[in-house]
Amino acid sequence: MRIALIQPEIPQNVGAVLRLAACLGAAVDLVEPLGFVLSDRRLKRAGMDYMDMAEMRRHVSWRAFVESDPGRLVLLTTRGDASLYDFRFRAGDVLMLGSESAGAPPEVHAAAAFRVRLPMRGGAPVSQSRARRRPGAGRSFAANRRLARALSGLGTFLYGRYLHDDR
Repeated sequence: MRIALIQPEIPQNVGAVLRLAACLGAAVDLVEPLGFVLSDRRLKRAGMDYMDMAEMRRHVSWRAFVESDPGRLVLLTTRGDASLYDFRFRAGDVLMLGSESAGAPPEVHAAAAFRVRLPMRGGAPVSQSRARRRPGAGRSFAANRRLARALSGLGTFLYGRYLHDDR
């Protein structure tokens, strides 16, 4: 499984995802433009000692990323067609997250094989959904019995192949 961050803007969020991915054995794709330089100390602090363990690929553009033939593209979005609770993730999926301020651009939505809807609490502003990259963001879904076993934060949430173990 891979995690693709499309035009990320906040180095601390990227560092947290890299730390998480290193622990899970998932690779991370960073699709430029980035809103920071990779040598940013905030990125390194958030990634802690796991940065050296993380498998990371940098792509100069969305086009370069797509041309690298990454696998089945699954966009995690608040505007998805498929329910998070019903979607069947596969081990080779690439889970894509858009930028913190704007989400995924139209070309990313168009290229995604699937658009999986991240549930939002009624009345919550969509901009709040950008917090999904924080390690603890996935905990809000723990009430669902099928996910409770799999979730211990965003890490296991992103490691979606466990989402259908209870069937």
